[in-house]
Parts: sequence; C-alpha cells; structure tokens
Amino acid sequence: MGRNTRKRRTPLATKAIAASAALALGGGGLIWANFYASAHEENGPDNRTRSGAAQIATINCPDVGQKLTKVPRSARRGVATELARLDQQVTAAYKRLADTRQAQAGDADYVSNAILGPLQSKRAATLDRIRITINRAGGQAPRSLGGFARCEGVPVEQPELNDGGQDQNDDGQDQNDGQDQNNDGQDQGDGGQDNGQDQGGNGGQAGNGPVADDFVNIEDVQPNGGPQGVNGNGLPANGDTGSTGSFTTECGTNENENRNSDNVIVAPGVSNGAQHQHDYVGNQANNAFASDEDLANGETTCQNQGDKSSYFWPVIRLQNGQNDIDAGQPGGGQDGNVGQIVEPAQAELKFVGNKTSDVVAMPQALRIITGDAKSFVNGLNNANTNWSCTGFEDRVVTDKYPICPEGSSVVRTSFFQSCWDGQNIDSANHRTHVDFVEADGSCSNGFQAIPQLQVRLVYDIPAPQIENGQVQNAYAIDSFPDQLHKPITDHNDFINFFDEDLMNEMVDCINSGQDCQ
Repeated sequence: MGRNTRKRRTPLATKAIAASAALALGGGGLIWANFYASAHEENGPDNRTRSGAAQIATINCPDVGQKLTKVPRSARRGVATELARLDQQVTAAYKRLADTRQAQAGDADYVSNAILGPLQSKRAATLDRIRITINRAGGQAPRSLGGFARCEGVPVEQPELNDGGQDQNDDGQDQNDGQDQNNDGQDQGDGGQDNGQDQGGNGGQAGNGPVADDFVNIEDVQPNGGPQGVNGNGLPANGDTGSTGSFTTECGTNENENRNSDNVIVAPGVSNGAQHQHDYVGNQANNAFASDEDLANGETTCQNQGDKSSYFWPVIRLQNGQNDIDAGQPGGGQDGNVGQIVEPAQAELKFVGNKTSDVVAMPQALRIITGDAKSFVNGLNNANTNWSCTGFEDRVVTDKYPICPEGSSVVRTSFFQSCWDGQNIDSANHRTHVDFVEADGSCSNGFQAIPQLQVRLVYDIPAPQIENGQVQNAYAIDSFPDQLHKPITDHNDFINFFDEDLMNEMVDCINSGQDCQ
C-alpha cells in the first residue's frame, strides 16, 4: 500500500455562495466542475455557469460516522473500513457528476436517476454491512441507519449553515443533519495561478477557497475579551479559583516536517483517512496503522522524554501560486490542498486546571478531537476555533481568517475538552467520552475535570490583499474540498502518552497552583 507521509523541509515563501468539485481522472488528469455564483462575478446572474446544466454543484450525504454513538469496541475497526468505503462511493459519484454535464443539460432527472439513485443503492449495501458488523459484535445498530443512504444534490448557491451537525448526545436517529465527509480528488499539478489568484470562481489557488469574505482585518474587529468559544465549546477551563497551576511541554514546531494525511483516531488503518495534511509534534510514530504499543514506544520531539503524546493539527498553506512536495499526492493536490506549507513560528502546548475543582490524571492513550473538520456543512455543534493576531489577542474571530498588520503574526488557538467520563479513552464517534466545561467551569453529567490542553500556534504569514472583491496571496488551513478551506473548520487532535510519573507531576503542579514545565 502506498503511503502519503511527507517529511521534508520546505521554504516559507462565512458564508459560501459557490461550490466546486475537481475530480481526478485515471492517469492523473483532471475534470473540474466549477460553479461561480459570486456577487463579484462580472457577468452577473446571466453567467453561463448558472445554466440548467450546472444547477447541482455537489453531493451532500449524511455524516454516518458521527451518528454511530454506540459501536462495540471489537466492531470499530470494521465499521471504520466501511465508513471509508462510503467515502469512496461518494467520490465516485462526484466524478460522475462532473463527467456528465452535457447529459444533465438534456435531462432534468439525470442526476437523480443516474447518479443519486445508484449511489443510494451502494450506500444502502454498505450501511447494511455496518449494521451486521455492529450487531454481530453484540451491539445494536440505530434503527434509522438505512435512512442515511439517501444523498441530495446541492444547488449552486448553497444554503446557510444548518444547525444539525454532530451533537455529542445524538442518538443516531436524525437523518437530515449529517453531511458529506468525502473529498473529490482535487489536484493542481501545474503549480497553480500566479500569486494564488482565483482559478475557478470559488477563490484560492485550487478554485475551492478561500474567498475574500473569509478574511477580516483584525484592526476592524472590536475587542471582545479573547476566546469566546463557539456555541459554548472551547472556553478556557482555568481561572483564579479551583486548580490554578499549569504545566507546559516543549515539543517544537515540527522542524523535521513530520506530516501525513492520516487520522489514526477517526480512520485507523485507512491511508489518507483525513484527506488533508497534519503537522505532528511530540510522538513521531503516528500514522494510520500505529497501535497504542507503537505510540508508547515511539520517539518524541518533546524536551521531556516522559511526554510521548501526539499533538497534530491541519497544516496552513500560503496560496501564492507555488506548490509543495505533495502537489500531486493524496492529502495534497489530489484533495484540493495546494500551496506552500508554513511551519509554525511558535507552538505552545500548555495544560491548565479547572476553576471549580482539582483535576485528575488523564488515562494513557486518551484521545481527544476538538473542533470539526466538516463544520462548514455540519453546523456548529462541535466547532471550536479561535483566530487572532499577536498584539491583538483581545480580538478573536471564529469564522474568518485574520489579516494582521505589519509586525503582527497570525495566532490560532485551541482549547480542548477537559471533562472526562472517567472510564473510556475513546468513544464510537470520538466525542462522547469527553466534554467541554460549562460556562461556570464545572463538568456536567458526572464527568471529571482533567487538565485542559491549550494549543497556541503562531505563524509568520504575509498579509493577504483584498482587491476588487478578490483575495490575493491567501492563506488557509488544509480541509476537505467541500469545506472550501473555511476557517470555521479548524480542528486539533491529541493522544495522551505521558508516562505515569510525569502525568502525576502535571496534576500535582496544577492542583497546587504551580507553573511547571
């Protein structure tokens, strides 16, 4: 099996009104399906791309993985394999959608009959295998599982973000709020447009974002006191009361460029399961096929060798017309992630306490995902983003990339869930075993307070320019192509592999009010 790991030094060089799909053909060719509905379009509403042949821009399918909240542990690997198969099926449907525009123009029912219908049949068979896998392991698949087979065509002008999303307490019954978790194989193998200019109407070097509306001048943002959370997610857990100490671990900025497009938490055993590149600091053994034993025995970039935890997040790229080493690879250009990867100038990893109580030790191999890589379409239930600039960190935005003034750097901060159910190191949907603190800092539902990981990443990035409604020299996080590189889709991942002695030292420092490292 080919691997998509990339490890090399590279130079530094919300509301969508458009959608695009770029689909890889056999032999490395491309089919682009761009549908421009921007208010900045010169030709206005009469533009040809708004014709009947281009009314369906992409395909939207329920996010099955987030609906499966109760899957026996022995069945999870098999279920993950079938979820990856669902991704492949939707990718194939995207390709057919792009390949058959002429047929669609002559038949109003073509998409429904020739694309969505067959896709539904394939998904129904895969969902049935998921049901069998869960039930054979002693679990009970949701009764509504078969209803997740149906997908919908998304019109050119996308609706507002829905509020369905990925509720941590979802019982798997709602069929209408899950969304497509697939990519459409976008590759920009020729190096892109000069200066990263808009290729296909949706902005960005690959024509799938970002757009000018995704940016805001930080000086135009009113001071708001710093991180406010999204829908109550991602608030700092610490304060002047309770456990007031901290523990900082120094693990570098990924100077050795350890990256891949896997996600061992969500898609174990699936190469390119994330379909976007991650920076890894700390544990160096993290890939789709790493076991807990592999991680426990892996090397670490952390100064304190007792911390073999894995810290990983989507890379940021400069869309300046250049490309990186992965331009034609999965997770890179094939998945619409183009431009030059930027290494953080700073990566601060700090664990803090809880303003209402002491904290308890985290169990080894505890997995936490914060934020939602698909929140642009899934809604905000699991979104957790904070964007700002150095010198302006009392001004935070969640759904915009900040444009920082000269001498100021982009700041990207994540406040992790810090309430634990006291039993599980993971859960079926990778959400329900942990939770965010309440507004007063307490943990609900009998959960216990654990140290809160706060990740602060700083990037020295040239400021984008907005001219005539177009963004030049944009930057953006890697994302699924259908997420259009929206800033609201930022997310961060952590797997705890502190040794027991160092974890106990962390807890003692935090609970006694000391600042340790």
